[in-house]
Amino acid sequence: MSLDTRRSEGLFPGLIDSGASALPSLIRHFVGLILVGTLIGLACLPLNWIDRLQQLLYNQLPTHFESWTPLGLLIVLLPIPVMPALLLLQRGPWREGAGSGIPSTMNGLEDPSKLPRAMAAAGTVERGLLWSIATVAMFPLGREGPVVQFGAAVARALHRRLGGWLPSLTERQMVAIGGGAGLAGGFNTPLLGAVFMLEELTADYAIVTIWPALVISVAAAGFSHFGGQPIFGLGVINVMTPEADQLMMALPIGIVGGLVGGLFNRGLVWSTGRLMGVVRRQPVRIGLALGFGLTGFGLLSFGTSTADGEALVRQLINEGMPSFDPQGGDLIAGVTSLWITVTRVVAPMIALAPGVPGGLIDPSLTFGAMLGYTVCAVLGMSQHLGIALGMAAGLSGATQLPLVSIVFAWRLTGDQQLFAGVVMAAVISAYVGRLIARKPVYHALGELQRAPRR
Repeated sequence: MSLDTRRSEGLFPGLIDSGASALPSLIRHFVGLILVGTLIGLACLPLNWIDRLQQLLYNQLPTHFESWTPLGLLIVLLPIPVMPALLLLQRGPWREGAGSGIPSTMNGLEDPSKLPRAMAAAGTVERGLLWSIATVAMFPLGREGPVVQFGAAVARALHRRLGGWLPSLTERQMVAIGGGAGLAGGFNTPLLGAVFMLEELTADYAIVTIWPALVISVAAAGFSHFGGQPIFGLGVINVMTPEADQLMMALPIGIVGGLVGGLFNRGLVWSTGRLMGVVRRQPVRIGLALGFGLTGFGLLSFGTSTADGEALVRQLINEGMPSFDPQGGDLIAGVTSLWITVTRVVAPMIALAPGVPGGLIDPSLTFGAMLGYTVCAVLGMSQHLGIALGMAAGLSGATQLPLVSIVFAWRLTGDQQLFAGVVMAAVISAYVGRLIARKPVYHALGELQRAPRR
């Protein structure tokens, strides 16, 4: 029996027949995969609508006006009442919805006995509601945690009910595929679903999981597109930089992105561990302190520290660095750039450390773009090149997932012409980030969840 035949039998058992009876089964399996992807995409659709609402609220901040407006001030003050309210909900009626969603999914994949609780419908919905409230309140966090949870929960539920319509996949494989497809649906990035599944959720590099993952991810991205990311969601970076210049700039940007990403990793894990017990005992006091911190950063950064960061990166690509003192000169512009970068690193830690559902992909892409923009501005190179390389470096340094970072950078900015530089920056950043934080961030957060509560 040939290798291709054995692979096909593993993926679609019983379909290697000489008769035409195999065709209906093949069609049924394909329809089953499309159905799973469609329902995952539809589950992600409300979250994508909430994300778009956040973008509209961000447009009311001083990055688009000469000064603060009453509505802008109201928006930036929202974390003060919202953060303690979220922590009370997480301690009380919505306790199952606390946390990112990715660490609990990974813990369930490692120990299948935890899957029923991790994928429960009540906790999944609670996590989506908590994230939605935080997003409307302009918390600086991403959405990959809830969308991965949604995708994994939907895939597991359908696998248990429609197993005969699906290929020969175990429950664990379907949960991993669904989690990746949720990410594809949340960001309209089909290839990302399969890559995230392989690089983070499972080490199973088998055809039996890759083919279904691609089909489900394409369907999920297609049916969530109505409210999710458009193609090249942050704009198109159209620079034709020679590969030699790309590789030259990949070195400093990769090193800086890895350093900052690694520190972000360690800072988030450390602060999460320190706050876990305190938040349960004093949710209102801690919530007010953290809420005032987010509002303070929002005021001092003229709103650029708020929201997930996509609008800020889009502004960098289309308009350049936000200028709050047009007459200030290069020194003021440089200080402003560094200050915005600091706020985009620290503010997401404040939002995520107490267990508010969300993600760190968007924040990492944002501070990476700021770092790359600043490095290239100082060295006299194209700032657009810096944004593209910096996005991949920031995300790779924080997550130690270079393949995911490369796919994200390409899809969000359409910068395939910068292949060499993006790849090199992501790889260097992942290595440097690993030197600072030995454990990838999601694995470290998963260990904190498994630790006994004090």
